[in-house]
Amino acid sequence: MRRAWFTLPAVTLVVALIGLTPPAAAQLDGDTEVSVGSPDGPFSRNKQNEPAVAVDANHPWVVAAGANDNIDMEACNAGTDNTCPFTDGVGGSGVYFSFDSAASWVQPTYTGLTARSPFCDGAVGETDPPCAPQVGQIGTVPNYHENGIISDGDPALSFGPVYASGEFSWDNGSRLYYANLTSKIDPSAFRGPEAIAVAWIDGPASTGLTPAIAANQASWHDPVIASKQSGALFSDKEQIWADNAESSAFFGNVYACYAAFRGPRFASQPLIVARSNDGGQTWINRQVTSATNNIVSPQGFGRSGCTVRTDSDGVVYVFVHAFAFGLPGFGKIQLIKSFDGGATWTRPRNIFTAVDTCNAFEPAIGRCVQDGIGGARNDLGAAPSVDIANGAPMGADATDQIVLTWVDGRDGLNNEHVMFTDSTNGGATWSTLRQIEQGDDQGYYSAPAISPNGTDVYLVYNAFTTPFRNNTTDPRELVGVVLHADVGGGVVGTFSEIHRGVEGDPRSSAQNNLAGEFLGDYVYAAATRDYGVAVWNDSRNGGICTAINTYRQALHDAVVNGTALPTAPPVQQMCPLDFGDSDIFGGSFADPTP
Repeated sequence: MRRAWFTLPAVTLVVALIGLTPPAAAQLDGDTEVSVGSPDGPFSRNKQNEPAVAVDANHPWVVAAGANDNIDMEACNAGTDNTCPFTDGVGGSGVYFSFDSAASWVQPTYTGLTARSPFCDGAVGETDPPCAPQVGQIGTVPNYHENGIISDGDPALSFGPVYASGEFSWDNGSRLYYANLTSKIDPSAFRGPEAIAVAWIDGPASTGLTPAIAANQASWHDPVIASKQSGALFSDKEQIWADNAESSAFFGNVYACYAAFRGPRFASQPLIVARSNDGGQTWINRQVTSATNNIVSPQGFGRSGCTVRTDSDGVVYVFVHAFAFGLPGFGKIQLIKSFDGGATWTRPRNIFTAVDTCNAFEPAIGRCVQDGIGGARNDLGAAPSVDIANGAPMGADATDQIVLTWVDGRDGLNNEHVMFTDSTNGGATWSTLRQIEQGDDQGYYSAPAISPNGTDVYLVYNAFTTPFRNNTTDPRELVGVVLHADVGGGVVGTFSEIHRGVEGDPRSSAQNNLAGEFLGDYVYAAATRDYGVAVWNDSRNGGICTAINTYRQALHDAVVNGTALPTAPPVQQMCPLDFGDSDIFGGSFADPTP
């Protein structure tokens, strides 16, 4: 495995000197917490979910991650004690760095609008005022409040070459792009309720990003609105990718796909791909699918959960899930390609039937769930997650093999499968679908990564290991699992389990309104020639709150029976401190068959 030029103790010393949150203990081939700045409590400051991860192909020991992170939100005791809202104006897009191949992590502390302690701790009772956030310490991507906007989570990250003097080159350094959903404080910041913004941070060619660069807020470029906004556009569920193979005809181009919900009741909902040819400064948006969004249209009941990648020649691949109406819905995974750097696109082509995991519906939250009453939503389990062996950073040893996974509900509740397939001819044909979950795992979300030279595949998934619970009293278990398979002659071999995390009870997680659990919509993986990195949602540190379990059961029963809704309990008075403590865990896994 290729290692950084410094040792972990040296990194720890630098981190201590420049004020980063100290790294968790290194756990090569094990797991460690990624969201290291997160407190144990109170809720919702201890809540993280929807992780993403990226590796700098030109400095493969440098890794960055993002997640929805409530670290800077108010405590439930601020204002009304039985409400735990997102604090107005406070960002929620956490950022984390590793400088030792993802064995350990740091979370920078920047300055911005915050409700973390000592602000907005509140007091027991209803006499204290609502939270009034102040400028202070934040653990999220910076420079949003200063520009009149708010980082709203759904993070997506990608490394590419720096754009300088009119060209992209690895000699210019490495650039980390961080995309997320964005709302506004300043009404003139953009049109519509929600946009896609992209910020970035650069490291020099000699080292890539370093602890000192990551800790310096001035290193970050101000966020740029990438989506083409209208007054009725809610942009959602973005993914970003920088063409990072120097062999590509469009080396350095950046692509961001997102779902565009338009008009009253979101009657129009196409998929959009934005591209930047100048390092994120400006963006051109193209609609690449139909805009239909109704249950009877042959074009699909909306589409979301996209993934974008490039091969060594610069061909752009966008995958998306076209939803179908039903319990469950028999939707389609679609592939759209561009051969000219995103200027024009092929028509969407259905490549697989993907059955969503909506085998159970929770009326109290109006969403599908799979672990039990008051459970965690599972909106995008059937969305495609993809990677391509494009030979980055140079592209010379690329195989351009594509790996694809999703979680499928075709066999019903308690039988959700982690699906896998691959293609060696640009997505024209695909290998036979495989169900690769281990034992009795019930897949929740999955993501693959293939090494740039196409020799190894890593795959991470979250899974429930207990059946659907028709009550809120019986224990439930969530786990993160990492698999590996060798690739020979274009054939992906048998997957073996190389890591199984510590199980945790997802009842300890929560939506901010307390009505159900919350684990988000993603897991993520990336790979180098020597190791793979995976990040997942984790409940091992969360505390169970009997009062919340009772409330969720009562809420479910009231909605089902049409009776009066119960009142939520005061969380900090009736729950343990670690209630709501949902973390991002991850691991760095050396190639087991080098």
